Amino acid sequence: MDEKNRLKKNEDFKKVYKYGKSYYNRNLVMYIKKNGLDYTRVGFTVTKKIGNSVVRNKIRRRIKEIVRQNFISVKEGYDIILVPKKNVVDINFQELESAVFHIFKLAHVFKNQGENNG
Repeated sequence: MDEKNRLKKNEDFKKVYKYGKSYYNRNLVMYIKKNGLDYTRVGFTVTKKIGNSVVRNKIRRRIKEIVRQNFISVKEGYDIILVPKKNVVDINFQELESAVFHIFKLAHVFKNQGENNG
């Protein structure tokens, strides 16, 4: 994932949280908002509820890698924030990957899916 595809600024995160649409499953919450750009940006928020910094960074790296491997399949023009829930600590990589795919399908952000109104 290129630098331009990362959601970094606090104000961008706040806009997505405030005006975006949310989707969730047992393991993740996704906030998504159209960004008016010709590329998609992705951000990750792993709260202290998940665990200490070692655990949080492990979860963040796993989710980031899953998104990186499949980023070419994601539609352009969205800001996406992924927030793992507490039980994500207890699942393996394949289950986490399945949870990410599931939430992306719910939000219709894969290129071969219908339009999203978020």
